[in-house]
Amino acid sequence: MASVTPQKGVSSSNSPAHRLSLPVEGMTCASCVGRVERALKAVPGVQTAAVNLATERADVTFTGAANPQAAISAIEGAGYTVREEIIELAIEDMTCASCVGRVEKALAQVPGVIEATVNLATERARVRHLAGVVSTSDLEAAVERAGYKSRRLSAETTNADDQDAERRESAARDLRRSLFIAAALTLPVFVLEMGSHLIPAMHHWVMRVLGEQTNWYVQFVLATLVLFGPGLRFFRQGVPALLRGAPDMNSLVSVGTAAAYGYSVVATFIPEVLPPGTANVYFEASVVIVTLILLGRVLEARAKGRTSQAIKRLVGLQAKTARVERNGATVEIPLDQVTTGDIVLVRPGEKIPVDGEVVNGSSYVDESMITGEPVPVSKAVGAEVVGGTINKTGAFSFRVTQVGANTVLAQIIRLVEEAQGSKLPIQALVDKVTMWFVPAVMAAAALTFAVWLIFGPDPALTFALVNAVAVLIIACPCAMGLATPTSIMVGTGRAAELGILFRKGEALQELRDVSIVALDKTGTLTKGRPELTDLVPADGFEYEEILALVAAVETRSEHPIAEAIVAAAKQRGISLAPIESFDATPGFGVSAQVAGRTVAVGADRFMKQLGLNMEHFVPTAQRLGAEGKSPLYAAIDGRLAAVIAVADPIKETTPEAIKALHALGLRVAMITGDNAATAAAIAKQLGIDEVAAEVLPDGKVAALKKFRSNGARVAFVGDGINDAPALAEADVGLAIGTGTDVAIEAADVVLISGDLRGVPNAIALSQATIRNIKQNLFWAFAYNAVLIPVAAGALYPVNGTLLSPIFAAAAMALSSIFVLGNALRLKRFRAPMAVEAGTGTTGRAAALPKPSLANEH
Repeated sequence: MASVTPQKGVSSSNSPAHRLSLPVEGMTCASCVGRVERALKAVPGVQTAAVNLATERADVTFTGAANPQAAISAIEGAGYTVREEIIELAIEDMTCASCVGRVEKALAQVPGVIEATVNLATERARVRHLAGVVSTSDLEAAVERAGYKSRRLSAETTNADDQDAERRESAARDLRRSLFIAAALTLPVFVLEMGSHLIPAMHHWVMRVLGEQTNWYVQFVLATLVLFGPGLRFFRQGVPALLRGAPDMNSLVSVGTAAAYGYSVVATFIPEVLPPGTANVYFEASVVIVTLILLGRVLEARAKGRTSQAIKRLVGLQAKTARVERNGATVEIPLDQVTTGDIVLVRPGEKIPVDGEVVNGSSYVDESMITGEPVPVSKAVGAEVVGGTINKTGAFSFRVTQVGANTVLAQIIRLVEEAQGSKLPIQALVDKVTMWFVPAVMAAAALTFAVWLIFGPDPALTFALVNAVAVLIIACPCAMGLATPTSIMVGTGRAAELGILFRKGEALQELRDVSIVALDKTGTLTKGRPELTDLVPADGFEYEEILALVAAVETRSEHPIAEAIVAAAKQRGISLAPIESFDATPGFGVSAQVAGRTVAVGADRFMKQLGLNMEHFVPTAQRLGAEGKSPLYAAIDGRLAAVIAVADPIKETTPEAIKALHALGLRVAMITGDNAATAAAIAKQLGIDEVAAEVLPDGKVAALKKFRSNGARVAFVGDGINDAPALAEADVGLAIGTGTDVAIEAADVVLISGDLRGVPNAIALSQATIRNIKQNLFWAFAYNAVLIPVAAGALYPVNGTLLSPIFAAAAMALSSIFVLGNALRLKRFRAPMAVEAGTGTTGRAAALPKPSLANEH
């Protein structure tokens, strides 16, 4: 296995050289080798670069520390690619934002790692690395050196989630048990100490029955049991972190409680070593701190469980077994034993276990859990079915086409998990702050102790200890660490429930900043297939009669307009007569004999050629033209019979969706290949602000750049293969879920239902999520910025206010709970537009792209 290794004596500099081996793809000849070598040698710090065409590897020697990202950028700039892989790890024992920073730093320092992101809310790390350079054991060892535990997540989502759920439930049980024990032991300590302070009668009773020294002995025993029983977890994690020079929240708690406990032990057993008048005990502070923080952890764990409910619901959609035909018999087997090509039988009311194509029978299937559309969809032979959906009435059998990680449901779960685990640009500042937050708090506590000891009133040592402990305990890096990821988890989970999948987590923030939404016309604003929209008969002719004759003639034509007319006739159940003497005049129209009658269909110039007067239909033709439709005419037996319009009709939900986008303060643009007049008519009809007309498929990127010329951020909505470049070019690309795999692969956001109303819903949810994150961050930073100085005693010279460590612990516990509670409000997000049935997909779920090899573990 290749890796990054130091080479002593290679470099003349003081730092040792490092060799980096990169897997390069796309090289075909010696010229390619030369280009890659030249590109690598131009990278600052590169001493030598040797590329081998046979092994498809580039060996690069750096004069100092290796810089994989710079080398990769150089290779990609030369037109080649470096193969990457992704490994996901479950990280245990993280408690605050500082832990996240330390794990990320440890993983990023593993040679060959390109990027490492760690999420406190999901307790997962996603590591992007050079293929063949990094192993799971390298990453696990790095995490262990940082003081945490890790394990690789299995490829099967269900198994990984079951393991995670089991581990979390076990940890939650342990927390609840520890809290119960700590509370039971803390209560008598609190009553003995604080009761004596607050209730004079209680003080007299304690002094008379127990005496001060015995009282302190009892408190010592109970406090020792709390700190070295339920509270031992803080020392086990906090002390090693402190010794590594990487203190975390556990370090703050362990130092704070140890200071209060240690001082009390000295006051209890060797009070003579303390200055006169300072022999006081603070056992109650140490035990109440532990109990309150355990309470906070229990409530936090419960709230964290609620943030991941969306994933749990998605996983719950998966069937456990399937009834499969094997050797002429029907057998029920576990889902993981089903293979592609199996014939699966589904009875009424059963879940469809995997994806497939109906081969026998018919039914209605409830796909609401995938598409968000509540009305069941008809399924007959040849129709696609999706695993996790529910069969309603009939029974049918289908051939399995996708299993395991390739099913639509598994891919949706994967996309949601990746979005939930991603980091937004807004978190970059938070990460920088939290890396230094805990050391800064410890420095502040030390400074507080010194200032009170030197300048404080008598007993100065007591004041110094109490205030320093309060500073350590009140600081809450947890709230800062949870502020962003919990909102992302709940927001993306709610999006999945609304049929919106964020393929890239960054899109959640970027979508909020768009000012123009550009829409591809065909298939996005329109249904994507021509339909007969108008047939206006002349006096003396009947609608059905004209349609029957015209459709009969058009059966000989392969033009899309002809197909639309024939489809309209069939939809009405009209039988078409055979035709004779068919004749086509290119650019004009067609004519034929149908059941003994002469029928001609074509443009206005064809009618003029036939010597027919169209004056009667001029107003109708003008109206159709204003609506963006191109009128055709039909003549029967030498008389003008009707004006006909075939167009790609606007989706019923399009006007409503555009109004909603305007209501969000956005400008709407349309990109179309239609001529300027037709495009202008459609834009006027829909209230579209900007139009790019007569755009060829490869011109959509240029149109987007034009929209962006004044600094506007542009989102593009499309569905076809030719939309993929524009989806990639836009600041945020949204793919209609009923579109092609290529379009969905290029998009940042997928609208599963295929309903355009999902666009304003996605943007509104993005705005709500970022607003929620900002509220959380404001609280987390404001809380620490305000209360740490108060805990240090900043208000004491003004009004004599000091903050007890007990209240500090309560405030710290409540801080995390506030952030989690605020994030959970996103579960109640109401979409501005309800996505109803019959408006998007026609029974086909989103064509999610198959997982690429780079994402397989």
